[in-house]
Amino acid sequence: MEQKNKSLGLAAIFLGVIFLLENLQIFQFNFQNIWPVIVALVGLGFAFGWFANRDNHSLIMPAVVLIVYGLLFSYCQLTTWDNMLKLWPVLLIGPGLGFLMLYFLADRENTALWSASVLIILGMLFMFRFIEYLRYWPALLILGGIILVLYPGKAGKISK
Repeated sequence: MEQKNKSLGLAAIFLGVIFLLENLQIFQFNFQNIWPVIVALVGLGFAFGWFANRDNHSLIMPAVVLIVYGLLFSYCQLTTWDNMLKLWPVLLIGPGLGFLMLYFLADRENTALWSASVLIILGMLFMFRFIEYLRYWPALLILGGIILVLYPGKAGKISK
């Protein structure tokens, strides 16, 4: 724990010096172009923390979410931020992937798997709206709903 506090203290000192120098206009660091990469690197830091101590499962979720968001923001930074109009469902998929990794890498709780499924499926459904050749996918959703309404007993047996 003492080593962890020292590392955290050194990181706080480093960031404090960088931000103070920038605020005093002694040193100018252009965060505008590099911040998405920093988000992904912080996610990689969480991932390396988990690899160093695989019992610390609380590092998996922020690692995955920050890496996914960092990649998304980097893509938008390199292309155009107008892409977020179509890529915003990745903001749902990121935590879904985090829950999925938590399920596979941790203790395999069903709540993590259900949360992952809901977020990933919801994100994908919203992304399908923007794919021209998949514009009729809601018909499958309607068909699935009709089957569940007309045959609730059989649909329940299929899912077991």
